[in-house]
Amino acid sequence: MQCAHINIRKAIFILLSVLINYVNHIQMAENYMDTHSKDQQPKNNTLKEEEIFIPKVMQEDVVLYCPSDISCKDLEASCLDCQLNFNCRYGETINTTCSPKPVVQCEGERVFQKSYICRYCYQTEHWEHSCELKANCNSVASPRVYYTTNCTVDNNIICLGNRVFNKKLPCNWTGGYRWFTALALSITLGGFGADRFYLGHWQEGIGKLFSFGGLGVWTLIDVILISLHYLGPADGSLFI
Repeated sequence: MQCAHINIRKAIFILLSVLINYVNHIQMAENYMDTHSKDQQPKNNTLKEEEIFIPKVMQEDVVLYCPSDISCKDLEASCLDCQLNFNCRYGETINTTCSPKPVVQCEGERVFQKSYICRYCYQTEHWEHSCELKANCNSVASPRVYYTTNCTVDNNIICLGNRVFNKKLPCNWTGGYRWFTALALSITLGGFGADRFYLGHWQEGIGKLFSFGGLGVWTLIDVILISLHYLGPADGSLFI
């Protein structure tokens, strides 16, 4: 009975401890909610300051990129704010009013006229934008393989829409293999598989080596295939 009495007392003590901790947690949560709600009230009053702060971080990059020791008229299009007309006729040359971005420092008048061709940025010529080239596709596949990549219009081009856009390009990368070198190896050392080894076709090269170029037949066929560009590098790239 004494042991049972002691266990009951311990159980009551543990239960009271749990209840006290639970009440303390509730009070701490209520205090946190009150403090959090009070902190949100002045934030609503200073919302404009925070909205200004976000562009300032982006504006620092513009300041570092745009030069400050040239005339405002000579700034690149990415440093300017221009009033573009989206209802213009495609291909028409239009004059517009431009000014440097607010954080850009330059010399001369800050409001001036610029001319541009009515077109979206993705409609610019291929020499007016640069694209991220990829080398993980087969350039000699049939039908021809295309891939989609990101392109950025040149900084001196004024155009409509986003200056970064997607474009589908043909797979035409090169791994540094020269067509003349492959053809010369095929003619001179083709019987030993030198042309196949050079192009990265190791298994076929070993086959040509031990068969002495297929007794000359395989060598002649490879010379014709390389000369006609039907046989290219094993990695799917183009000849230089």
